[in-house]
Amino acid sequence: MKITGIHIYYYFVCHRKLWYFDKGITMEDTSEDVKIGRHIDESSYARDEKHINIDNVINIDFLRNSNILHEVKKSKSIEEASIWQVKYYLYYLYLKGANIKKARIDYPQLRESRAIELNEEDFIKLQDITNEIINICNRELPSILEKKKICRKCAYYEICFI
Repeated sequence: MKITGIHIYYYFVCHRKLWYFDKGITMEDTSEDVKIGRHIDESSYARDEKHINIDNVINIDFLRNSNILHEVKKSKSIEEASIWQVKYYLYYLYLKGANIKKARIDYPQLRESRAIELNEEDFIKLQDITNEIINICNRELPSILEKKKICRKCAYYEICFI
């Protein structure tokens, strides 16, 4: 199974969303929040080469100075998911032999950024996370519905609640 950065992100957001995504059920095209996020991504950091796709597994928003990976996010509302998505990018690049050890999550609307580094404990945790993702995605049915604060803004809201 090819685990992408989106798999990692959704793992931290919602296991049901992860399962639906893995099965090819995507709802992001109709989500206003997703459209706003795309606009922020497209209109920010215009001077940088953006959307560097590697093996259709990771999609780096942009690189600076050839050794600092940048991920652009709309808000900090699901920051843990963003952090682990970026750590997965660093992990994947390390496995490919790239010498990129630092990253930043940029929040252009907030005019903030957060430095991210990968440590040895993260390698072990990422291996556990990828194994759990495989288990979730191999299930016959999605995980039991857990109502969370973020559900109301989720692109998959209709599938889960209507």
